[in-house]
Amino acid sequence: DVAALNVNIKAEPEFRDGGLSAKHPETRQRAIQFIKDAKDYAIALGANKVTCCPLADGYEFNFQSDYRQTWKRCVETVAEAADYKREMPLFIEYKPSETRSRCFLDTAAKTLCLLRDAGVKETGVTLDIGHALYAGENPAEALCLIAESGFGYYLHINDNNGKWDWDHMVGTHHLLHYIEFLYYAQEYGYDDYMTSDTSPTRWDINGTFEMNGRVTRKLWTKLLEIDRAELARLLANESFLDTWRFIEEKILKL
Repeated sequence: DVAALNVNIKAEPEFRDGGLSAKHPETRQRAIQFIKDAKDYAIALGANKVTCCPLADGYEFNFQSDYRQTWKRCVETVAEAADYKREMPLFIEYKPSETRSRCFLDTAAKTLCLLRDAGVKETGVTLDIGHALYAGENPAEALCLIAESGFGYYLHINDNNGKWDWDHMVGTHHLLHYIEFLYYAQEYGYDDYMTSDTSPTRWDINGTFEMNGRVTRKLWTKLLEIDRAELARLLANESFLDTWRFIEEKILKL
């Protein structure tokens, strides 16, 4: 099966200064056509979504962009692309920077604002844990924000040190963040793919991805075994020392 079809609207020379927000209409239309073609191909492959990370859409300096116009262009471009064959939803992935010093879509909240303004309900957010950490977000909180919005969401799993999107293996820097993230994914009944957006630069490729799957399955199973009603009660009481003792004894087994 195919988890998703990813559309790259940053690699072509004409997208150097942006695709969704490009100043020239013909450039934006080319980005739209890329997404439309991806939707056609995804349908042929049997995938259930198209995802796009508009990394070339952004800026480097103050007074470089008219934020009012670039936002309007982003909204109009996404609306037109998303409206094509709505049965194949378009998911937008956010990231603070790369290839731009600052991407226009750098947080979960701003991405949700874009989808709301675009007005096509068959859209969603691709939530990459590493991007969220690099953006200073709590991945679990970002997941809840997106899930409560009514838009769809698609999860990329990895980790980093919060300073850059290193695409390390899950739980290697932020284990408790990852446990909380999986807990809320279960709370919302997430049953789509968790894609290992991980870069095995210095490690065995098969071993790297096997580790992601192994650790994720173990944590997922452990979270299904705990007394979730009790954890919900503790969370509602907001007495963290009691909640931590539950985590310590029931999840971490310390």
